[in-house]
Amino acid sequence: MSENLMVSNDEKKMLKSIFFRSCTVFAPFNYAKQGGSGFCYAMMPFINKYYKTQEDRTAALKRHIAWYNATSNVGTFIMGLAASMEKENSEKEDFNADSINTVKASLMGPFSGIGDTLFWGVLRVVAAGIAMTFGEQGNPLAPLIFLLVYNIPSLITRWQLTKFGFTVGAKYIEELYSSGMINVLTKAASILGLIMMGGMTASNVSLQTTLKFNLGGGQQLVVQDVLDQIFVGIVPLAFTLLCFWLLSKKKMNFALLIALVVVLGILLSLFGVA
Repeated sequence: MSENLMVSNDEKKMLKSIFFRSCTVFAPFNYAKQGGSGFCYAMMPFINKYYKTQEDRTAALKRHIAWYNATSNVGTFIMGLAASMEKENSEKEDFNADSINTVKASLMGPFSGIGDTLFWGVLRVVAAGIAMTFGEQGNPLAPLIFLLVYNIPSLITRWQLTKFGFTVGAKYIEELYSSGMINVLTKAASILGLIMMGGMTASNVSLQTTLKFNLGGGQQLVVQDVLDQIFVGIVPLAFTLLCFWLLSKKKMNFALLIALVVVLGILLSLFGVA
């Protein structure tokens, strides 16, 4: 890859185009290509700029219409990198065009792992938790707060990764893989996600039993007190893990799970259990 990291004005305009088009990457979603059509749409300004013949443009479009699926918040890095590789391919006759899709495919998994954890697993939950706090107080701005808390970091990340992907080049990705740092980043993001999910579960999942048993002599056994002595928040944690198990292992429909949770809450309340 070229060591020249300077970006021309035309390239800056095209990078802005990638940024805006990335917001619709999964709009033409289908099960055959996932986000392939949207990725190809994002690449078109660079393809039209760098390739002069219809044959070369067609070959580039075919490359990027292939199957693609990565978290859209961080997938702009892959888009910027692919654009950089297309530039190299248009300038160097000995460039291996097949390496473009190879690099794309190798980055989808790690970037999805990092992106899903940070944005879907952490930021979205944090944004929802903050908005719920305002919503419980009757603040009508709660939905707007959720959108701002989630989308501002997301959009900034999209733009910065678009530029970084284009300027960094595939050479540095190879170094990242060879040094093993990509595995470290993925692992760190997963640990952070688990910590955040644990904290949000403890603070936002409320499930306490009201069961009491008379032991005679004016003494009562309060079940919730016993559970708290074993592990504070053990019931909400167990309930959250049960929902996760139903979704991941039993492939339960998300809408059905929500309905069951609502019904369960009503029944537990009617019978005085919780």
